[in-house]
Amino acid sequence: MSEHRHIKLSEVGDVTIIRFNDHKIINAANIAEMGDELFRLVSEDQRQSLLLNFSNVEFLSSGALNKLIVLDQMVKEANGKLHFCSLKPEIIEVIKLTRLNRVFSIHEDQESALSSF
Repeated sequence: MSEHRHIKLSEVGDVTIIRFNDHKIINAANIAEMGDELFRLVSEDQRQSLLLNFSNVEFLSSGALNKLIVLDQMVKEANGKLHFCSLKPEIIEVIKLTRLNRVFSIHEDQESALSSF
């Protein structure tokens, strides 16, 4: 498995927990790299149960949201599950405004997210 600049991985059972290193995910180059790191978890590492923990993230750009949409599609095509947890209220508001709360499985905290797998 390769090193990751933008994410940290841990595991609980067969669930891969992903934490973001950046507080603000807004730089286009960093978003592209982060997307590649996330996509490789599914395409190369064959991980099917992913939990994105956003406790460290204060802001997401529309470009970052786009990467998450693509990741969600990849996981679904691999018959996997993708869940989000610990999002700041401002990020939840953006997700609701874009109606992505109908697409993404969002949980208040990591414990409740893990129990949903």
